[in-house]
Amino acid sequence: MSISQVIADFITCGIESGGWMEMDRIYLQNRVLGMIGEVALDTYVVQPVDVLPIELMDVLIAKAKENGVIGDTLAETEILEGELMDLLTPPPSVVNAFFAQHYEKSPTEATDYFFELCQRNDYIKTRAIAKNIVFPIETAYGELDITINLSKPEKDPKEIAAQKNMTVVDYPKCMLCMENEGYKGRMNYPARTNHRLIRMNLDGEAWGFQYSPYAYYNEHSIILSEEHRPMKIARQTFERLTTIVEVLPHYFVGSNADLPIVGGSILSHDHYQAGRYEFAMERAPIEKTFAIPGFDKVTAGIVKWPMSVIRLQSVDKKAIVDASEYILAKWQQYSAPELSIVAFSEDGTPHHTVTPIARRQGKLFEMDLVLRDNNVSEEHPDGIFHPHKDVQHIKKENIGLIEVMGLAVLPPRLEKELIEVEKYVLNEANAIAEYHLPWADKMKENHDFTVENVKGIVQQEVGLIFTRVLEDAGVFKRDASGQAGFNAFIKSL
Repeated sequence: MSISQVIADFITCGIESGGWMEMDRIYLQNRVLGMIGEVALDTYVVQPVDVLPIELMDVLIAKAKENGVIGDTLAETEILEGELMDLLTPPPSVVNAFFAQHYEKSPTEATDYFFELCQRNDYIKTRAIAKNIVFPIETAYGELDITINLSKPEKDPKEIAAQKNMTVVDYPKCMLCMENEGYKGRMNYPARTNHRLIRMNLDGEAWGFQYSPYAYYNEHSIILSEEHRPMKIARQTFERLTTIVEVLPHYFVGSNADLPIVGGSILSHDHYQAGRYEFAMERAPIEKTFAIPGFDKVTAGIVKWPMSVIRLQSVDKKAIVDASEYILAKWQQYSAPELSIVAFSEDGTPHHTVTPIARRQGKLFEMDLVLRDNNVSEEHPDGIFHPHKDVQHIKKENIGLIEVMGLAVLPPRLEKELIEVEKYVLNEANAIAEYHLPWADKMKENHDFTVENVKGIVQQEVGLIFTRVLEDAGVFKRDASGQAGFNAFIKSL
């Protein structure tokens, strides 16, 4: 197929996206022509297109490189990809108008439209996400999801070298700011030309709804404040979360905790994560119900989960917000030193917060409050309620919202490292990392490995370590003293 026909087909996809009309064709084709370093269009036909736009984009990028418009660095490639795919993406006002039209029919239809758009224009990196290694494992708490994250590309040496000579720019302030919408990107900042946000009004404040480019689960989305301000868990958090699940009742929504160690990776910008996915924690049953005095409209219970989770349910939105605020306030002040649970340092530094998750169950509002404590000690300098040293060979990073709910996001190094572990337990020549040796030796004691079963056993053992990671992060342990401590906290409510 000639490059002229590729350009014509690409623009046909752009017109079909709803942002342009057939009258715009010549203008758009000339735009693409210049972007890839060509000077003239040859003959072409306007025809139905039966390939994905991303495949046409690949051909255009290859031609741009051949013509010397861009070099071989990932950043240059992604910037041009974003600029090309922007032509397949209606402007923000039009995307928001389409979303509103679909929403009048149903919230599901609206998110279906937006999700499809963000996949088709390659804002959601579907090809990169497909590289992730994903497998379920069975545990005492149900089936957990394990992901070895391979989707985010690593920087190449040329890019790193180029970044040293770049002027420091404080725009956008962070990856979550609304100013990312349409931003070209640079060597040390991702391209966002084809990025779109749906505007949301949450209790009189301006917020944006977008999908995550490197999704960890189905329809992984981010709801972010227009104002660049730090994460904060307070009454307004619970009000916003319950409002979001009113607006998008087919989605869950949750917030990372607002303290270091127990919080997520971006604490500088107030935001929540949402999506259309059933996590293991949602399926986990209530193992003990209890009443909260003064909150007759709310049912409450302790969830059977490795972390310490209180689940609230009510048909009354305000009642569930009130109860959530009450429990947060109690937890922020609560200490049980015999369990290493301490609310404040001697200098007054607070250590207690929650990771809240909201969802709808029919007419019920449901709120899970995961109790968090970010204290450190001499024995556990990374965090008392953080993955302990003996499991950090698998997971050392913070346990944020996604992991809390039962989906492990493990580092990409494990892809190659686990292959060496498999060779080691099979007594083959290997280059196993030293920090995996105690774990691998223990597996050899407990299993008879064969070429056929080794991958499955190692994956199951990785999953059991993730379970331990969650247990480490639980403030009230699953043993007798821990559960007695949890009951004591419940009685204090």
